[in-house]
Amino acid sequence: MNQPITLTDEGQTPEMAHPCAMTFNSNDPSGAGGLTADILAMSSVGAHVLAVSTGSYLRDTAETFDHVAMDEDTVDDQARNILEDIPVQVIKVGFCGTPEIISAIAELCTDYPDVPVVAYMPSLSWWQDDPIEAYQDAFMELLLPQTTLLVGNHSTLWRWLLPEWGSERSPSARDIAKAAAEKGVPYTLVTGLPQGGQHIENALATPLSVMVSETIERFDAVFTGAGDTLSATVAGLLAMGDDLEASVAEAFSYLDGALDAGFRPGMGHAVTDRLFWAQAPDNDDETDNSPDDFLPGHDTRH
Repeated sequence: MNQPITLTDEGQTPEMAHPCAMTFNSNDPSGAGGLTADILAMSSVGAHVLAVSTGSYLRDTAETFDHVAMDEDTVDDQARNILEDIPVQVIKVGFCGTPEIISAIAELCTDYPDVPVVAYMPSLSWWQDDPIEAYQDAFMELLLPQTTLLVGNHSTLWRWLLPEWGSERSPSARDIAKAAAEKGVPYTLVTGLPQGGQHIENALATPLSVMVSETIERFDAVFTGAGDTLSATVAGLLAMGDDLEASVAEAFSYLDGALDAGFRPGMGHAVTDRLFWAQAPDNDDETDNSPDDFLPGHDTRH
């Protein structure tokens, strides 16, 4: 006879409790980025993903043609219904689609001040200038004050946060982190910093220091979804209880493996393989794919 399970007031035993991460992002039917990237990356590092759709890209693997946004009330209802039921350890914000959705998410984040927020600003070069400006203005004024960690490519963050940069040198990770800090963001993760030749740097910075960095070789292939993958991995690891520096360092390793195993599913850009750790080994030796083996060594391409 099965023994009865005694539930706590929260409806679960300690053994049933599992770190949960909420993500706001758009559906990407190509599987390159968006909610697909978030779900696969966060799940790979052990978090249970609470995925809130903000709309859908209209795209293939080569380019984005348009985006269809959800109504902001529908986005808000999705999130609040879950948050009233399930405690979350982290919130990730990807592409929201409209200033109105950004406003709804920002208001929700203020209601959960103890939950860290990881915000990702993707490249919006596929969009028209007017909606880009309205979107980024809303993101800056409403969401950045709620953000714990801002993630973005060097060129994207430079154009957005330092539009009047006058120096002949390009801004450093600390320069960008300083601009983000003026809007209330304590930490900034800058990717794709040019290092000359065939190398780029990814760096976690504050206005005063670079906390974690890696230098890697540029890929010959053009990838889509790497930024969503990296930001989601950091968020997932934070949900699992890692501190920020450890989460970023581990996320670098995870992204290294996903890029190394990348593939082209169609005629356009390559896609990161976020399930690279689940692939069968090349040799015939029996391998135990335990969770501790999922992330490769940090020397992948340094």
